[in-house]
Amino acid sequence: MGAYEYAAIDRTGRQRKGVAEGDTPRQVRQQLREQGLTPLDVSPVSETRAGAGAPRRVRFGRRISASDLALITRQLATLVRAALPLEEALLAVSQQTDRPRLKSMVLAIRSRVMEGHPLASGLAQFPRVFPEIYLATVQAGEQSGHLEEILDRLADYTENRQQMHQQALLVLIYPAALFIVAMGVALGLVTYVIPTVAQVFQHHNQALPLLTRMLIALSAFLRVGWPYLLVAALAGGIGLYFLLRRPGPRRRYHRMLLHAPLLSRLVAGLNAARFARTLSILAGSGVPVLEALRIAGQVVDNIPMREAVDDATRRVREGSAISKALGSSRLFPPMTIHLIASGETSGRLEEMLDRAARNQEQEMQALIETLMAIVQPGIILLMGAIVATIVVAILLPIFDLNQLIAP
Repeated sequence: MGAYEYAAIDRTGRQRKGVAEGDTPRQVRQQLREQGLTPLDVSPVSETRAGAGAPRRVRFGRRISASDLALITRQLATLVRAALPLEEALLAVSQQTDRPRLKSMVLAIRSRVMEGHPLASGLAQFPRVFPEIYLATVQAGEQSGHLEEILDRLADYTENRQQMHQQALLVLIYPAALFIVAMGVALGLVTYVIPTVAQVFQHHNQALPLLTRMLIALSAFLRVGWPYLLVAALAGGIGLYFLLRRPGPRRRYHRMLLHAPLLSRLVAGLNAARFARTLSILAGSGVPVLEALRIAGQVVDNIPMREAVDDATRRVREGSAISKALGSSRLFPPMTIHLIASGETSGRLEEMLDRAARNQEQEMQALIETLMAIVQPGIILLMGAIVATIVVAILLPIFDLNQLIAP
């Protein structure tokens, strides 16, 4: 039984699209007619083969949101733990979502499972949706016979990452909005208030104060040259974007972040937490250590730290301990290295990796809150300083008004 995408017309003449299961397109058309729909098009979920015998890859180019991934993972984990057969669990998950793209994806995975392939093979059809840690963990769970426990781990993992992402957005939204308002107020004062003040005093021959003249010149420049500034900013942003896509400049930029004040702790801590959390999930799922290190290294965004993980993987392959191999780079936080060493010594590596991840996540959350507590008043003070400067520039000519109007 396969998954088919259909387009049909209902009794009111409105077009409806969706996904249905059936052995053949003809059977799907019959199902639609029984539902009072007139089928227009019925086609298998679009797929492509990389070669003879290669697993099918469904055309599903866009990623899904972290919340959707966490939701379907938790639903599947709950249903499998309730002893529901895998194909029935996938069918139930597809029926519980009202998003056609998700429904199509889950039904395509179910079709792959019903053909006799493992769940990991069905997930591999969507590489842009399910990362390699997901595939490796599910594969290990199927091989060990503990798929329900592995899915629970993955559900916790995806929900934790989604929660961290939401917290980061909430922390950044207020300072960003405050900065935009501050810049908007400053630009409004400079471009509209200052020219009005200049018109009041322009018929006098006496020289205006230096601060007032500077702001009048800035206002005139902004009123005439703002299109050029906008084009220059866009060109600079696009140029920087393409420059950082090149391996050399991007690596130097990431190296600079690791040596920047305050940012170095934030970048190293976030990447170390992501690495430790991923390695903990993989190690606890029974994935071989070298394979777990390789996959965990791919979730590290910072290039020098990722290269350090690759070098540590090579050292571990040669017989070195994970803690010593990672510690030699001096890029990972010492607390993470010490906890990994304790786990290797005590034989509780998974537990210590989980503790290292939680430790780094808590430390990074506290650091982000501290930075925001500094940034928010800083933006307010900056806005106040700009407004005060403009007000002083306006009041100075008024204080000298007697001298300006003197014959």
